[in-house]
Amino acid sequence: MMKSLPLPLLLATAFLTGCASLQPASRTSVAAQVSQAQSAVQTKEGEAAKEAAEAAERARLPKQALTPQLLQEFLLAEIAARRGRLVEASDLYLDLARRTRDPRIARRATEIALHGRRVETALAASSLWLESDPDSPAARQAWIGLLAAAGRFEELKVALPAWLTADARQLPANLLRLNRLFARGGDRKAVREIVEQVTTPYLDLPEAHFARAQAAFEARELVAARAALERALELKPDWELAALFRAQITANHAEAMKALGQFVAANPQAREARLAYARALANDRRYEEARREFRALLEQGALDPAKNGDIVFAVAVLSLQLNDTQEAEKHLRRIVEIDHPEADRARFFLGQIAEGEKRWGDALKWFDAVGRGEHYLPARLHAASVLAKQGKLDAAREVLHAAEAATPRERVQLIIGEAQLLREAGRIADAYAVLIAALERQPDVPELLYEAGLIAERLGRVDEMESRLRRLIEIRPDHAHAYNALGFSLADRNLRLTEARALIDKALELAPDDPYILDSKGWVLFRQGEPQAALEALQRAYALRADPEIAAHLGEVLWTLGRKEEARQTWEKARREHPGNEVLAETIERFSR
Repeated sequence: MMKSLPLPLLLATAFLTGCASLQPASRTSVAAQVSQAQSAVQTKEGEAAKEAAEAAERARLPKQALTPQLLQEFLLAEIAARRGRLVEASDLYLDLARRTRDPRIARRATEIALHGRRVETALAASSLWLESDPDSPAARQAWIGLLAAAGRFEELKVALPAWLTADARQLPANLLRLNRLFARGGDRKAVREIVEQVTTPYLDLPEAHFARAQAAFEARELVAARAALERALELKPDWELAALFRAQITANHAEAMKALGQFVAANPQAREARLAYARALANDRRYEEARREFRALLEQGALDPAKNGDIVFAVAVLSLQLNDTQEAEKHLRRIVEIDHPEADRARFFLGQIAEGEKRWGDALKWFDAVGRGEHYLPARLHAASVLAKQGKLDAAREVLHAAEAATPRERVQLIIGEAQLLREAGRIADAYAVLIAALERQPDVPELLYEAGLIAERLGRVDEMESRLRRLIEIRPDHAHAYNALGFSLADRNLRLTEARALIDKALELAPDDPYILDSKGWVLFRQGEPQAALEALQRAYALRADPEIAAHLGEVLWTLGRKEEARQTWEKARREHPGNEVLAETIERFSR
């Protein structure tokens, strides 16, 4: 069966799998889906402590006199840094830090040395920084991190316990920060051993087990990491961060989903976990369950006022997937009202809903309101289609002529859209003329060659059809539907069946699960006298897509095999769903004589 290229559509699944608020739809692990939520939880927990530490650090700064000599040396160091001479700059800053004992200069020396990848110089500077400001958490963290980067693990075994116990109130937070100190540490197994050792006194705290889980995960010890998280959740069953991390590192996707779902059910206020779970359900195409979770988030209130619109839009898109246009329309209107970043996509979907319900005026209103951007061209094409469905073909063509094409590809889409409108109106010759005029200007555009080939076949210009499709195959040897169209045309006319089958087999090699190509395979097998093999291919094609022309072919093969009642049922069902299809109607009439 030949497949005509459809008007560009923005399906609801595009949002579920591609927008910023949801992860891409190719089968991703829960790790990718929950990492953003995990980061958000960690950020919330650390913000207050970070602000307090920065305020305390500012209060401890010395009153350093800025002498002319100091200013000159400082400028020389800074100019060297700005010019990319990081070795010179870090040496100058380190010398200044040693002479002034000023923690601000020592900190700058550390930063410059790190930028220059001079670990030993950075370590010396951070040591000076800590000596000059021993109460600075940032200085201690930098020093410890650089000890790890330098592989000086024996020193770390002494330094870390002192850091952990420096402030008893900060012990849980410091345990959570522990693994961040080793961001530059290369030996992950050695890091894990140190984390195990320094957390041993605190195993009554869930944060200690979380730190062990992180270290084990980085060392690729996934069983140990999972066990540590389970213990953390035993000590603190409602700990959202631990539940998210457990889902992240669970290799079995179904098991991870089950655990995350159980956690959300037991902790209904765990919003970040619920959001991760809802996104994962959407990626698994479990749309009804995903919508239920997003609805719960809306009922609980926004995770963040700026993100509330994303939740509303998610419910709208899931409702579209479930064909609940009433709820979808309600939420899409809300997206437009609040001028959400997805407002144009919402207008497009609202236009599609109205078009599907034959509310032509509303459909045009929404399509016309879509601004420039990725939704503009599909909206113009659909607006033209709405006008054509009302019998206003000239107005429809004018919409496409007036549309602004940002690229040559968009102009081609508009041309193909116009040809399709003419073809659907029965003006096949006019459609062909539009395509030929475009090909004269752009002779090797694949989309134009393909459409022109299909319409030439309908006009009986078989030689032109074949020459255009062969040219397309020459310039695009991976174009599965070019092989398919040529092969099906030959099979349908019962010509050169061996060649037709070879062409269709090549198309299937490129697109093995395409229902239209499977239909062609069934049809050429039928023409070659293999009805049982043809039936298997056609049944598979029809299961993938209940297209009326596939139904026509399937019914004909069933009839030939003596299964006439099944053939009639197949045809009647297809006719009820597609009453105007010419191929189906002709087939039914032929076998009813």
